[in-house]
Amino acid sequence: MPEKLVLKIDKPHFVVKLHQDLLEVDLKEGVKKELEDVVETHRILRESLGVLFQTIVPLDVALYEIESVRVDNKGRLKIMTPLKRDITIPVESNEAKKLEAKLKELIPLAKLKEAQRMEALEEAEERPKPKPKELV
Repeated sequence: MPEKLVLKIDKPHFVVKLHQDLLEVDLKEGVKKELEDVVETHRILRESLGVLFQTIVPLDVALYEIESVRVDNKGRLKIMTPLKRDITIPVESNEAKKLEAKLKELIPLAKLKEAQRMEALEEAEERPKPKPKELV
């Protein structure tokens, strides 16, 4: 479950929600439905846009997975992740800069928290496990 909401950007076709540990980009129902209808009714679109369609409906990215963020020359926010396709969020330039600043603040904290979680898991795996009691 995502932690506290830090920033929300509500656009006509999608909502961006930044939590302390997660970035969510959700399309609004009307747009999502229209896009699905167009792709489903045109076989050629379905075949050629299948991969693209998967990348835009809906998107959640754990902040520790993000490699870098930057605002491009058109004012859009670009998010680079090593395990997924890079993400472009088409918001206003001032919104992109605000989101970029918050992400740059929260990503190192999320990476540290994930590293600590992984370390704790590794330690737990290395601990001797109690032997099961024999039934008499």
